[in-house]
Amino acid sequence: MASLREGLAKTSAWLDDRLGWGVLGDLARKKTVPVHKHTVWYYLGGMTLFLFMIQILTGVLLLFYYRPSAEEAYESIQFLMTEVQFGWLIRSIHAWAANLMIFMLFLHLFSVWFLRAYRRPREITWISGFILLALAMGFGFTGYLLPWNELAYFATRVGTEIVHVVPLVGEFGLRVLRGGDDVSGATLTRFYAFHVALLPAAVGALVLLHVYLVQKHGMSVPPNIERRSGSWREMKFVPNFLLRDAVGWLVALAILAALAAFLPAHLGDKADPFTPAPAGIKPEWYFMFMFQSLKYLPAHILGIEGEVLGILGFGVAGMAVLLIPFLDRKTARGEPSPLFTWLGVVALAFIIVMTIVGYVANPTQ
Repeated sequence: MASLREGLAKTSAWLDDRLGWGVLGDLARKKTVPVHKHTVWYYLGGMTLFLFMIQILTGVLLLFYYRPSAEEAYESIQFLMTEVQFGWLIRSIHAWAANLMIFMLFLHLFSVWFLRAYRRPREITWISGFILLALAMGFGFTGYLLPWNELAYFATRVGTEIVHVVPLVGEFGLRVLRGGDDVSGATLTRFYAFHVALLPAAVGALVLLHVYLVQKHGMSVPPNIERRSGSWREMKFVPNFLLRDAVGWLVALAILAALAAFLPAHLGDKADPFTPAPAGIKPEWYFMFMFQSLKYLPAHILGIEGEVLGILGFGVAGMAVLLIPFLDRKTARGEPSPLFTWLGVVALAFIIVMTIVGYVANPTQ
């Protein structure tokens, strides 16, 4: 046993001499996390990262069987779910982990917003996090079509039509997304390329940047806590905080397994472009608030198409959220900023209400 420990120590020293990973260990041991009444929100970032890793693992397993063509995509998923041992479970975990990851990203975004964790010097941390949320929604949109079933086909047709109304670049953007004038096999292969190559590369780079920035600047203490000097204590990141994070990951894994087992992902019927669209077509829940809002807009507002104004409005709102660290000047000066708190409350309430209304107004058939 002693010789084994000695061998491991020598191997570790040999690797440290060449890779320098001892520096990372020293940083981890020195890192601390503030402990106060809002500390629970610090775990959302790690939970989101854990679910992203589950996505990568299950996605790679699915790639062994998936064939990205209109002729074979549906059949490859069908074979995976019926013939491959535990294939149905892997696909269900992948689908549920995607939904939970986006849900956690929304929670993480609003917790950072309300705790003012975007304050100097964390502006780039906020920007990278917001872009990660947008890319995660892109993952959901592109991945939805890959099974090439009826519901995904027509939902993608409706979703990509929205791009068409964007002024100046709408028609070009539509053709880039679809690979032609309509949703077809070319659309499937393009979405596959986005889903397994372009988006993972962008997300991977941004995740590394985001994690680096969090490690560099540490966890932000909310202004109301910070103003009361000495009103919080510190805990070691390793092992105290990390062990608590790991407990959350185990709970998330148990929830994922339960959801996948009791509410598995269904495949439905194969897409047929020549059949009429089924009733009750609607987007995934994280797009529902935008989808429902556009439905309530009149055909024309001041001579401009309502959908165009709606999409421009969401674009302006998204840009404003992206630039919050630079717009919230009071928080930047260390002063209370109730306006941005109320803007966050309004934004969150709008998303929740419009999502609920969307499901009530568009019940599953």
